[in-house]
Amino acid sequence: MPLTAETKKEVIEKYKLSDQDTGSAEVQVALLSERINSLMDHFNLHKKDHHSRRGLLMMVNKRRKLLDYLKNKDISQYQQLISKLGLRK
Repeated sequence: MPLTAETKKEVIEKYKLSDQDTGSAEVQVALLSERINSLMDHFNLHKKDHHSRRGLLMMVNKRRKLLDYLKNKDISQYQQLISKLGLRK
């Protein structure tokens, strides 16, 4: 389930660090989180879609790696991002 261009623009506008920022770790994590949430809705309807589940697991792993990178780089930005996205308690 790809994101629409409008949804992508909204997410990028919300999480970008500067005017030209479209690929920072924060933006990538936010976009992955949006895609993961949309796939979770898909799995509520299609419980046996194992091919898409594999893609979901790859996205979750990529998000985890980006979050680990951000945590090692700047812990305050990491904590702000996870609180905005509501990923952890």
